[in-house]
Amino acid sequence: MTIHTPLVPRLRRAGAVAAVVTAVLGFGVAPAAQAAADNATLPLGDADLVESRSSQTLTRGVTLTRIVRGTDPAPIDQITTTTRGPWVVNVLTIDPTTSRGHLAATYGPDLAKVEKTTDLVRSAGALAGVNASFFTFTGSAQYPGDPVGLGVFGGKLLSEPTGEAAEANLVVDAKSNRVLMGHLGWTGSVQNKRTKVTLPLEFINHPPVVPAGCADLVQQTQCTLAGDVVRFTPEFAETTPSGAGVEVVLDGQGCAVRTATTRGTTLTADQTSLQATGRDSVALLAVAKGCVKQTTTVLDESGRKLPLSAGMFGVTGRYRLLAGGQIVVPAGSDSFFARNPRTIAGTTVDGKIVLATIDGRMTTSVGTTLDETAAVAASLGLHDAINLDGGGSTTMSVEGTLVNRPSGGTERAVGDALVFVDSRFTVR
Repeated sequence: MTIHTPLVPRLRRAGAVAAVVTAVLGFGVAPAAQAAADNATLPLGDADLVESRSSQTLTRGVTLTRIVRGTDPAPIDQITTTTRGPWVVNVLTIDPTTSRGHLAATYGPDLAKVEKTTDLVRSAGALAGVNASFFTFTGSAQYPGDPVGLGVFGGKLLSEPTGEAAEANLVVDAKSNRVLMGHLGWTGSVQNKRTKVTLPLEFINHPPVVPAGCADLVQQTQCTLAGDVVRFTPEFAETTPSGAGVEVVLDGQGCAVRTATTRGTTLTADQTSLQATGRDSVALLAVAKGCVKQTTTVLDESGRKLPLSAGMFGVTGRYRLLAGGQIVVPAGSDSFFARNPRTIAGTTVDGKIVLATIDGRMTTSVGTTLDETAAVAASLGLHDAINLDGGGSTTMSVEGTLVNRPSGGTERAVGDALVFVDSRFTVR
């Protein structure tokens, strides 16, 4: 199972409006429900399985719980079917009302590279963290860390949400630790400040595709087929993607400082660039004369603007697990829905943030189907939850040390991570 490559190709989706967004804004009271979840066993396998739990307080308001259900290793040929387990689940619970820190997302040196979760946790000076977004992985040897879906870092939209219904997003405000979950939308455009001519953006920080029928044309301006228009920021990579097409580099005021009829350049910290392929090359050259206004907007389910402040971060998963306390996993029969290692992010009704990993594909922990994953999330007391990237990427790191056991035997490099940064914690 290749769990990291996109489920569908990126879509032309400028102006796409999202489906469902649920805000966890208040820290309500539901102590009875939480107490029941704390005492519940995992809804996995046979009822007579032995289950053990051990918890430790990492810092004020942050606990790590390890749950082991089942005692005997699974026969290797029964990993996907056994009702005897075992299952190993690690649960990081953050109480924003008492902890002294914040949740954030981080991606390492640049957006297009991959880094191990443990290294991302350490470099962020974080207490703990888990892998987060689905990313290009083997789909691109040059840009493997490119998020497949929403990527918001420090209030900057560095990767746009897709139009794929399976995408599930998590957005957190680090200043308040308030969380949004759902499927966001976006719009993006470039407008010439003098002529007011506007050109829609297809993507942000994603290599444009040269139309197949124009692949042999050195000058994309001669192409009559639709191409892509993409905005690149300095965070993407050391250089912008190279190849046929046009590229316009803009300064901090949005004014063109250089134009080229091939793609690929280095951006300074205050520059951005616009690339185009196909017949969109001609349109870009016309619009990007002089100075332009670049607009990117994140939208809620009603098409209203979701303001992005400097302390906001967003990552992308596949499929909502829980919405308003209800399991909302769709039916599915392919390998994605079968037993795999899983990473979960969610919130309880009283505002706690939970990050959890379920080890899988091993005789010592068999993993969970998507349905089983949702049931586990509910049993942990989550009210809203999404399924983050899993498989060989599933990783939890605490105090710079790997906590879970990755299915590949060694820790895999990933695109980004969700991390909890505690103001009193120093990475050793």
